[in-house]
Order: sequence, then C-alpha cells, then structure tokens
Amino acid sequence: MSRSPNNDLSREIKKQVTILGSFVSIFWITELIDIFILQGRLNQYGIKPQSLIGLRGILFAPFLHGGLPHLIGNTVPFLVLGWLVMLQETNDFWIVTALTMLVGGLGVWLFAAPTSIHIGASILIFGYLGFLLLRGYFQRNWPSIFLSVLVAFLYGELVLGVLPSARGISWQGHLFGFLGGILAAKLIPTKKTR
Repeated sequence: MSRSPNNDLSREIKKQVTILGSFVSIFWITELIDIFILQGRLNQYGIKPQSLIGLRGILFAPFLHGGLPHLIGNTVPFLVLGWLVMLQETNDFWIVTALTMLVGGLGVWLFAAPTSIHIGASILIFGYLGFLLLRGYFQRNWPSIFLSVLVAFLYGELVLGVLPSARGISWQGHLFGFLGGILAAKLIPTKKTR
C-alpha cells in the first residue's frame, strides 16, 4: 500500500511546525522566567569570551535574550528563516543549527571582548541567512538558487549586521553565525531530489 503524497506533505509540515514551535517556546518560556522570576540572572550563561566557563554559552546563548524587545525582534526572523532552511529537507535545519552554534559560538568566544557576554538567537538567524544565501551557489539547482534569490530580496539588508554597529549588539555573533551557515551550505550534500 503506497502512502499518499498529501499525507507525507502534511506529516512533514507538522514536523516543521513542531520543531520551530518548540524552539520559540523555549525562547519565550526561558525569557519570561528570567525576567519575572530570576531578574536577568540567566544571561550569565551566555558566551563569555576567552573564559573556560564561558564555553557553556555556545550551547545556551541562542536561547537567552536581553529582554522582551530583543526576543520579539528575533522571533519572526527565526521562524521565517528557520522554516526556509527546512523547505527542501527538514533535517537540514539540525545540521545548520548545530554548525551555526558551534562556529558562531567559538568565533565569539575567541574574538569578542573578554569582558562581554553574548546572548540571543541572532547567532542562529545569521547562520540561517548565510546558509540560505549561499545554498544556491553550492547546490546549483533551481530550487536552491530561487531560494537564495528570495532570501536576498527579503533579508539581504541583514548582512550589514555582520559589521560593528551599535554598542550592545553582538556583531561577532552575527558574523561568525553567518560563517557557520555558509559552512553548512558547503557541507550539506549538493544533490537534492526535492
């Protein structure tokens, strides 16, 4: 008995919604607990450059935010770009997320000011951006190229965020997250059937 393409598509969409919804739920629950119960004490678990204990932030930093405006500003681009990463293959999301967290986090840990603490999902957002912008170049198939052009049109101006800008914004997280996404675009197999 063959499976219906509609059932497969429905199952895949539910899986994508569950993954993205879980991430965003963790972002919001963590931040609300941090604001209303812990008074911002969770932020100390962000990336502390050049400190051995600060390495733990590579895992925790993307889930921590500096208040509701920071979290709100990251939620929509995370959802949109995260879903676009999943569009051809849902499992790409896990690879891109892991590489972005690792490369982005290590880059921040190595090169940012030792007195700083870096938090926020923007490290992932810039990783997804780098992945999506360069995916078409590395995969050289029409769906990937179209997606790269679409993302450049919708979010291309974000690339400027990899440059030093306002105080308190982790341009290092943006830059190294972006580079992690580019690395993922290069490493994910180029032969896609969808």
